[in-house]
Amino acid sequence: MKKLGFGLMRLPLLDKADPASIDVEQVKKMVDLFIERGFTYFDTAWMYCGFNSEHVAKEALVNRYPREAFTLATKLHSGFFNSFEDRDKVFNQQMEKTGVSYFDYYLLHGISGNNYEKFEKYDCFQWLREKKEQGLVKTMGFSFHGNARLLDEILTKHPEMEFVQLQINYLDWESPWIQSRECYEVAARHGVPVIVMEPVKGGTLAKVPEEAEKLLKAQDPEMSVPSWAVRFAASLDNVMMVLSGMSNVEQLRDNVSFMENFKPLKEEEKKILEKVTDMINSTTAVPCTGCAYCADGCPKKIAIPQFFSLYNEDMREAKEKGWTANQTFYQMLAEKGGRAGDCIGCGQCERICPQHLPIITHLKAVSQHYDK
Repeated sequence: MKKLGFGLMRLPLLDKADPASIDVEQVKKMVDLFIERGFTYFDTAWMYCGFNSEHVAKEALVNRYPREAFTLATKLHSGFFNSFEDRDKVFNQQMEKTGVSYFDYYLLHGISGNNYEKFEKYDCFQWLREKKEQGLVKTMGFSFHGNARLLDEILTKHPEMEFVQLQINYLDWESPWIQSRECYEVAARHGVPVIVMEPVKGGTLAKVPEEAEKLLKAQDPEMSVPSWAVRFAASLDNVMMVLSGMSNVEQLRDNVSFMENFKPLKEEEKKILEKVTDMINSTTAVPCTGCAYCADGCPKKIAIPQFFSLYNEDMREAKEKGWTANQTFYQMLAEKGGRAGDCIGCGQCERICPQHLPIITHLKAVSQHYDK
């Protein structure tokens, strides 16, 4: 397989306020172009796009192409089973939603220090092995949002796992929280191939500071800014696939243009990305990827990732600029849910955050900036 996978998590929407309102016709065009260029890997999950991503995978992909023409991956998340029976209930519905008779790749979704015990309690690793023995799953693995020590523990206990999906990008490579490099090295030591998620960090690495963009363009004017991030992850020896959550045809065209005949980064290009990392770290207030796990269970319905995105953009603006359009966007979002200042500090968002962010503290800063 070519090394680029189509992440069906940030699909084009007909209504920005409704994550389930997927623009299916545009997705069909994207799928057609992706397969036409020789790429086959598609990644979805139970709750992506307001629980509609798997349905769209059926409509845009499964119903329109022979089964051997594509590779499909989906996942079992800990938030959607509370019994042994629930595991099969979700799995069977996923097969119905996607319309396939088997999954090429199946993952235990988002394992971290907060939910690993639940996956063990309900014997999910053995359950997944049984799915493979039944021919319902071809390749079994898990996605991971914990530290390197826990990853080593899991891979030691479960050597049957055939791959691990990790958050890897040049901004998180040396992060003490995400531990991209350390987790990658653990997987490599265990001889377990890596699938990369968040290579562009939820779009953060598509819009770098102006100074950083100039540095990248000076090196190669033809390469887009996000291409550097995808190529960084794909250049790692033990990486078998890099997922990109593409939101429109233009993004897809860009990705396939440099991944169709992929060339790994040269050493001097890696050095440039180190400089870019320093530049970005000096301007990003909240390193949120926009996965939105935090928002689903918020009792005050606060649009946490959207607020953080607006706040980050404002923090990059010159202080003398004053009012920005983001203040209007904040008010519009707050009218549909809660304001940042409505946070009651319950902590459910922090417990589920894959980035381990101090969300409550950040919301106070957002509130200070906008609610006043």
